[in-house]
Amino acid sequence: MEASEHGRSALKRRAIMEAATGAFMSKGYSGTSMDDVAKLAAVSKQTVYKHFSDKETLFAEIVMATTDRVDDMVDLVAHIPADADALEENLTRLARRFLAALTHPQVLQLRRLVIANADAFPELGADWYEQGFERVLATLAGTFRRLTDDGLLSTADPLLAAHHFSGLLLWIPVNKAMFHGGPRHTEAELDHYATAGVRAFLAAYR
Repeated sequence: MEASEHGRSALKRRAIMEAATGAFMSKGYSGTSMDDVAKLAAVSKQTVYKHFSDKETLFAEIVMATTDRVDDMVDLVAHIPADADALEENLTRLARRFLAALTHPQVLQLRRLVIANADAFPELGADWYEQGFERVLATLAGTFRRLTDDGLLSTADPLLAAHHFSGLLLWIPVNKAMFHGGPRHTEAELDHYATAGVRAFLAAYR
C-alpha cells in the first residue's frame, strides 16, 4: 500500500514538474501561477503545494533538474581519443553533438528564462551555470590539457582554449536565438559552424 502511494506521489510530482516547465517556458516566471501549474498537471492546488512549498522553490527545481542532462555531454567531452590522425574528425564530431545539445529549442528557452530572472534569482542562475555549462567547460579543459600533454594540441591555458572552442561554435546560433526568441538555424548551418569552428580552433591550437 505504502509503495503504491509512493508511486502515485512520484507520478504527481513528475506531472507537476512537466506542467511547470511548460508554463514557465511559455508564460515566464511572473506570468505563471501555481493555479496554472495545478490545472496543467491535472492535480489540486493543495497537491502542488504538498510537493513544492512555493513558486520560487518549484522554479528552482525545474531549472536545476535540467543540469542532469549535461552528464552525457561531460562523458562525451572527456573521452576524445589521443589520435593525431583523427583529431580534426573527432573534434568535429564532438562539435556537432555539442551544437545539437546546446541549441536544442528547450535548452535555448531555458537559457532565456534563467537570464530573464537572473536579477531576481542570481544564485539560481549561478548554480545552473556552474553545474551545467561550466562543468562541461571544465571537463573540456581537462581533455585539452591531456591532448596537450600528448603533443596533439598546444594550450598554455586549457580552460581559455575550452572557452574559445565553445565560443567558435555557439556565438552565431545562440545569439541569433536569444535575440529572435527561438532557433534561427538549419542543420546544414550547424554542420558548417562545427566544421569551420574546429578548423579555426586547430589553426590556433594545434
